[in-house]
Amino acid sequence: MDIEAIRSGKLKQLPGTDLEDEDFSGVDLRGINLAGANLVGTNFSGSNLERARLDGANLIEAQLVGADLRANLLGANLMQADLCGADLRGANLRGANLMGTKLTQASFAGAFLSGANLMSVNLQGVDLRSADLRGANLSGANLQGADLSQADLRGALLSEANLEEADLRGANLAGANLTGANLLCAELDSVNLTGVTLDRACLTGTCADKMASKA
Repeated sequence: MDIEAIRSGKLKQLPGTDLEDEDFSGVDLRGINLAGANLVGTNFSGSNLERARLDGANLIEAQLVGADLRANLLGANLMQADLCGADLRGANLRGANLMGTKLTQASFAGAFLSGANLMSVNLQGVDLRSADLRGANLSGANLQGADLSQADLRGALLSEANLEEADLRGANLAGANLTGANLLCAELDSVNLTGVTLDRACLTGTCADKMASKA
């Protein structure tokens, strides 16, 4: 494989290619096709992957710190990958596996995460405004202070999730499972809670708690 040709942008069509542990940090890879590629441990830190095809790619333990990932990551495996500071605004992450990923200061505003696996992931303070999280698995996730305003969380699994001080204003939680979730002081104005499971959930300091106390 001609790695230099990839770095220079001469090679763009590389579906299914094995690039495990290669270094593409800081490289402009806009529009590259790496669908189904083996990218285990590959370094894309600071790289531009805007509009790249990474659907079905194996990105376990990949380094994507500060990368532009406004790309197609449909069904990609991102377990244990480092996405700190990555730009995932509007990215397609439907059905992706993000268990164990590092996401500090990453942005998922407007991203498509329906059916994604985010179980026990640390999303503290992460930007998820208007994200599509329908049916996503966020069980045990840390969403403390996260911005989920206007997010679509219909049917999402949020059991035992930490949503303390999270911004859920205008979010759609219809049919979501919030069993045992911590919603302490969360912003719930204009939230759709139709059919939500709230068994053992903490609603202290929320508008829902205030309404319940008046009832």
